[in-house]
Amino acid sequence: MKDRMPPLQGLYYFFIAAKEGSFKAAARHLFVTPAAISQQIRQLEEFLGTDLFVRQHRKVTLTAEGILLFSKAERGFTHLQQGVNLINQDPNPTHLSISTLPSFAHHWLVPKITAFRQRHPDISILLDPTNELVSFQDSQIDLCIRYGKGDYRHLESQWLMDELFYPACHPIYQKEHNIYQLEDLKNAELIEDVWPDVDWNSWLETLGMTAEKPALRYSGSHLTLEAALSLQGVALVKHSLAYQYIRSGNLVCIGNVAIKPKFAYYLCAPYGYLKRPKAQLFTQWLKEEIACFESSVDYEFQTINLRD
Repeated sequence: MKDRMPPLQGLYYFFIAAKEGSFKAAARHLFVTPAAISQQIRQLEEFLGTDLFVRQHRKVTLTAEGILLFSKAERGFTHLQQGVNLINQDPNPTHLSISTLPSFAHHWLVPKITAFRQRHPDISILLDPTNELVSFQDSQIDLCIRYGKGDYRHLESQWLMDELFYPACHPIYQKEHNIYQLEDLKNAELIEDVWPDVDWNSWLETLGMTAEKPALRYSGSHLTLEAALSLQGVALVKHSLAYQYIRSGNLVCIGNVAIKPKFAYYLCAPYGYLKRPKAQLFTQWLKEEIACFESSVDYEFQTINLRD
């Protein structure tokens, strides 16, 4: 027995011919000629060094070796088909489960999700805010919105949008501590996320500055934003989360410098999931919302791109 496998096409043609009991029937099933079926099976028999069929006038029957191979081929191709079905078939076509960071869910996605429901009222939504990476094999999650480099193992990723980091605080805090320029940050209590891709030290270092004292730290971008809204200091905020509060006047930017980090937002899922109709509808809506959000930005930043 040879160690290498015969061509998969020959095995599949054999499987169909054995299942149909006829080369002509197999040809109709595969939309090829009977001669093509006969040639592939003959090559397979030469590869294996044995006959697989007893050829009769209007039908073919399996030899003992053919029966053995068919039993294994049937099991193998059935498993392959099941795998294809898991990718392409959606067990819950009207239910969409989305996992994303609590900060992005609370300050960006939740305020906008009503627009998706109005456009597609037949699709129910489950939003799962978590910092943990989802195991798609052990959950009913359909899509993830993640903030990172987009290189998630065994997942397909689509870039959604970049991020900007800049200092912001409540206008009352700004006035009380006289913080209007970047040089005034020495007067402020600095607030940052525990696990950022850009922290105060790296942000200030990029501008040739240093922090006067250690920062007040929270675990999560949404908490740093809440701290700034609560007049606790100047937070290094993400633009996607802070912009609505800046437009409403509940936060003000300090200076006009923003840093674009190496990380960005990505939509990710197992291969094939993004082709599901409900996922395509959500992806289209989400990208429209992002385009609308980005076009509404009217604050001019001097942007430093860390990707360069």
